[in-house]
Amino acid sequence: MKPIFQNTNICLFGLLLSLNSLAQEIKLPELGDRVSGAVSAGQEKAIGEMFLKQIYSQAPLISDPLLFEYTEHLIYRLSEYSQVSDRYFNILLIDDSSLNAFAAPGGIIGVNGGLFLHADNEGQFSSVLAHELAHLSQRHFARNVLKSKDSNLASALVMVSSIAIALISNNPNAIAVGPAILQQQNLRYSRLFEKEADRVGFINLVNAGYNPKSMGEMFENMNNLRRLSGDLPPEFLLTHPLSSSRISDAFNAAENIPEEGTKKDSLEFSLMRARLEIYYETIPANALRLYKSKVLETPNDANIYGLALAYKNNNNYADGLKLLDDLINKYPKNLVINTTKVDFLTHFGNYKEALLLANKFLEISPKNYPLSISKSKILLLMKKYFESEEIIRDQLLRKNDDPELWLLLSEIQKTSQNIIGYHQSRAEYYLLLGQNEMALNQLEFALQLTQNNFQVSDRIMTKIIEIKKYLQDSRGL
Repeated sequence: MKPIFQNTNICLFGLLLSLNSLAQEIKLPELGDRVSGAVSAGQEKAIGEMFLKQIYSQAPLISDPLLFEYTEHLIYRLSEYSQVSDRYFNILLIDDSSLNAFAAPGGIIGVNGGLFLHADNEGQFSSVLAHELAHLSQRHFARNVLKSKDSNLASALVMVSSIAIALISNNPNAIAVGPAILQQQNLRYSRLFEKEADRVGFINLVNAGYNPKSMGEMFENMNNLRRLSGDLPPEFLLTHPLSSSRISDAFNAAENIPEEGTKKDSLEFSLMRARLEIYYETIPANALRLYKSKVLETPNDANIYGLALAYKNNNNYADGLKLLDDLINKYPKNLVINTTKVDFLTHFGNYKEALLLANKFLEISPKNYPLSISKSKILLLMKKYFESEEIIRDQLLRKNDDPELWLLLSEIQKTSQNIIGYHQSRAEYYLLLGQNEMALNQLEFALQLTQNNFQVSDRIMTKIIEIKKYLQDSRGL
């Protein structure tokens, strides 16, 4: 999955050319149909689906709709300045506080929670995302297969599988289980690939309006982290080797680009960073002490927001609510802060006020993902099961491949005693995880309960037949 590119004599950035003209020149090497011949776009998608199932079934993921919404929106916004042709992404938030991010075939982008913690601002955070988008736009995976002596797609599948295992297990050495030749190619060309992803990512980052120094600053953060980590460098540095030339190239590229009018940070990024700092501090009292000291030293919006979350985790309703209300007075239309208040009120059992606030902002932002999830959970707690379920079904019209939504739907149905629906939703959840046998078991349970409801039983039987056929085909029967 590591990069290879053709012209090693191209310097990292052409400083005398404008960014717009450079962006127009970004393209794949002149390989004709050879890249698609090695791995077609359809095959990349199939490989990505396999990779996704492994991650969903084994990796710990962060279940935070606000964090997901922020990350998804940012990636799509950055992709508008990229050369990715098919801008449909599967975003994965990996529950790991170490610095890491990755891109996989089929538009998969993974972000560790730790990436937020090790970026000082949104510009630095975005520089990593722009780099990963460049891996996708330049089709580095397909080109790696093309360059390898063993271009058999089955070997490529094993390689992707081993990368997934490495990501899940926090053990990059697990990549060694892939074919030796693919691993050699991977290591051999990694620096060339990284330089190309830096070059393309930098141009797109600046075109998106971010400070040109952001990428170099993020590289410096990584370099400092590497020095502190000794023999156990962050995963990102094992899969994205960082040389001194990459750091200097990034800063050199930024020299002749004006910083005026560019953005380095956003309120939303700083709020997400605070959310994760609270999330990863498992002892509530420690989080409270940390954010009290932060507010005393620097009473900015993000620190006040973090302190409000810390109060919530320490069951201090009054102080936490006051801080959130102060922020809302300052930013009355901010969806992140208002959704946080909805969840705060729900946590302390004030369902009616939480529902009123959720409805108010859903009128402003209809079908908003975090607010919809929050409203569904409020309705579930109020035992309004049908309304709660309808909200999740509506979200599934747009996010049908989201296992967490299917899991939440199954929990609502279980609570409401809709047992047939529960088994059907659990089956969809297991299918997305690649656990076909488990899905089959759930559907067979559901079928036994349908009795004389022929419409439902026919729908379940059709699904059972599809899964059995897939299992037979995959076993070569």
